Amino acid sequence: MKSLSCVLAASLVLALAGCTKSAPDAGAPSGSSGSSAPAAKGDVKDAPSRIEGKMVLLRGNGAEPSDLDPQLVTGVPEHMILMSLFECLTGQDPKDLHPIPAGAERWEVSTDLLTYTFYLRKNAKWSNGDPVTANDYYRSYRRILEPTLGAQYAYMHHIVKGAQDYNEGKLKDFAQVGYKVVDDHTFQITLVGPTPYFLSLVNHTSWMPVHLPTVEKHGKAYERGGKWTRPENFVCNGPFKLAKWEVNQFISVVRNPLHWNAGAVKLDEIRFLPITDQATEERMFRDGKLHVTDIVPPTKIEVYQKNNPGHIRIDPYLANYFYRINVTKPPLNDKRVRKALAMAIERESIVKFVTKAGQIPAFNMTPPGTAGYTFRGAATPTLEEARKLLAEAGYPNGKGFPAVEILYNTQDTHRSIAEAIQQMWKKNLGIEVKLLNQEWKVYLDSQRQLNYQVCRAGWTGDYVDPNTFLDMWVTGGGQNETGWGNKEYDRLIAEAGRTGDTAARLELFQKAETILMDEMPILPIYFYTRPHLVSPKLKGWQPTLLDLHPYEHLSID
Repeated sequence: MKSLSCVLAASLVLALAGCTKSAPDAGAPSGSSGSSAPAAKGDVKDAPSRIEGKMVLLRGNGAEPSDLDPQLVTGVPEHMILMSLFECLTGQDPKDLHPIPAGAERWEVSTDLLTYTFYLRKNAKWSNGDPVTANDYYRSYRRILEPTLGAQYAYMHHIVKGAQDYNEGKLKDFAQVGYKVVDDHTFQITLVGPTPYFLSLVNHTSWMPVHLPTVEKHGKAYERGGKWTRPENFVCNGPFKLAKWEVNQFISVVRNPLHWNAGAVKLDEIRFLPITDQATEERMFRDGKLHVTDIVPPTKIEVYQKNNPGHIRIDPYLANYFYRINVTKPPLNDKRVRKALAMAIERESIVKFVTKAGQIPAFNMTPPGTAGYTFRGAATPTLEEARKLLAEAGYPNGKGFPAVEILYNTQDTHRSIAEAIQQMWKKNLGIEVKLLNQEWKVYLDSQRQLNYQVCRAGWTGDYVDPNTFLDMWVTGGGQNETGWGNKEYDRLIAEAGRTGDTAARLELFQKAETILMDEMPILPIYFYTRPHLVSPKLKGWQPTLLDLHPYEHLSID
């Protein structure tokens, strides 16, 4: 493909120089640009080890969270806070995130790999002093599956026997779903098929238990809009508890003295700061007001690598940056148009001139090497093919192509990528597109309601398995949000969920992803890396593939 490198290099320098606003990523964070002065050698002041005598972690979190109800949220900014407040049946090893005991002190798996019996800790308590029992998990999992709640992540439970039918209203008796309270401290889950990643799956936010008496006290259990997530009402079972929530300022969580492992938690407090301006975040880190940033401005990556290498981390990250397409709206309901748009994106130029953190151009959804799976059908497109498809769809050289709009949540990198793609589509296809940015909550709502044409997106794996990148595209899936569906794709994903043979299962994913990339309801752009600015004082921050860092293992030197 003919390169736009020279054009992009010049235009992006101008674009990046004027960046002043920024906002959070969705599903997966990325680098961004900034306009503050470059960091010179030795000018980084590390954040303090103690604040008022307490060990306080100061973390940039990118976004003001949309909610703190673990059964309703979908984004990375929310997840980063909730993993401090709630504890699932299993936990995560701080080095490689393999499943370890947490809410359950041990478990047993049946010989057919379908039934998991969890033995809960008898000394586990909610932050209000109530014991954590098997019934809490049972009632919580019923809540997320209730159709009236409209939880987008309810499908994460569809691997459980009867869960999908209950969630879709086909099954009315929840007692027939594969959750069973054996006794107060024994909880059993029966699956529809062998699920090799199950023990990792159950430490996702959608599997966090909630304190139903508190939920019911401050609203209705199976409806949105309750007030139980306010600090004065909040009850949780994690190593920290909610202390303050100053909207657009910070969220403070403090050590939970009633947690069963409170003695091992070193941090006294964590403050999550929703800093939406990337230049501001980098400057705050440099001024010693943050221990770790959410992102690193691309214009600062080389500067830190050269002058302050001990303060920058760029780690592998199991995530994909892509654009969703609303296939219900013409001309995007024609897959030839969608494929032409995908082929006209010069991904190498984007990762070289915009993101700058070693990201890998993506031509499919699933990152290569995910639990032994690499998609075989990815091919480098050509402009000749793109123009031919657009002409076949009735728009030769872009003539007559109607107005199309790219929606993105406000952040410098998302804007710069959208501007680059806008340029590429104009130069390569002869079409004009407009750009629209919205703040995080509004953007999420627009995406959910299909109130867009083309929409930027990111997806971080919820666990290390290709299923986390592919099951979201089933017809009507809670995270699909494209209007696309394909019965054969649905069948292949369902069959993969029932298949215990690893090789056969991965072949089913190959067939499914081939359909996805042929229909192209999404435009993959790049596979992430994860850049952070991290204070050398922060101990226990390990490079993990999902960029998760269990807070109970962190400390400040």
